[in-house]
Amino acid sequence: MSPINILIADDDEDDIFFAVEALNKSRLANNVFCVKDGAELLDFLNKHGKYTAESAPTPDLILLDLNMPKKNGREALKEIKSDERFDQIPVVILTTSDAEQDIIASYKLGANSYINKPVDFDGLVDIMKALKTYWVQFVKLPPNGARREISSDTS
Repeated sequence: MSPINILIADDDEDDIFFAVEALNKSRLANNVFCVKDGAELLDFLNKHGKYTAESAPTPDLILLDLNMPKKNGREALKEIKSDERFDQIPVVILTTSDAEQDIIASYKLGANSYINKPVDFDGLVDIMKALKTYWVQFVKLPPNGARREISSDTS
C-alpha cells in the first residue's frame, strides 16, 4: 500500500497528538500533516505563507474539526468544496459536535463523512482503522492533480 497524505485540521493539540498516534497504531501507511485552524488549512492547500509545494503536498484525505479559531471547519469546507482544485479531496469531519444541524450543514457543504470523536484512545484507533479500510483499501479516487487535468481537457 502506498503512503497517502493525510491533513489533520484541529486546534486542540491533544486531539492532534492522539489522532496521529491512532493513525500510527492503525498501521495506516501515511504522511501526516497538521494545521490548527481553517485559515491555515487553506494556506496549506493553496501553498501560501509558510507552505510550499515541498512542505505541503496535496492531501489525499482531510480530517477536519468543525470548531476552530480564525476560520472554522464549516467555512473551510465550503471553500474546499467550491474550488475545483480541491473538491475531490475526501473531507471527513472528525468533531465532538453531535448537533443535528452540524451534521446536516456539513453534508450540505460537501463533507464525505461525519464522525464524532470518541472519548477514548481505543475508540480513535478503531476509527482510524475504519478510515484506512474504507478510504485507502476500498475507495478509488482520482490521483492528485487529475481534476485539474480533466478540467483543462474539457475547456
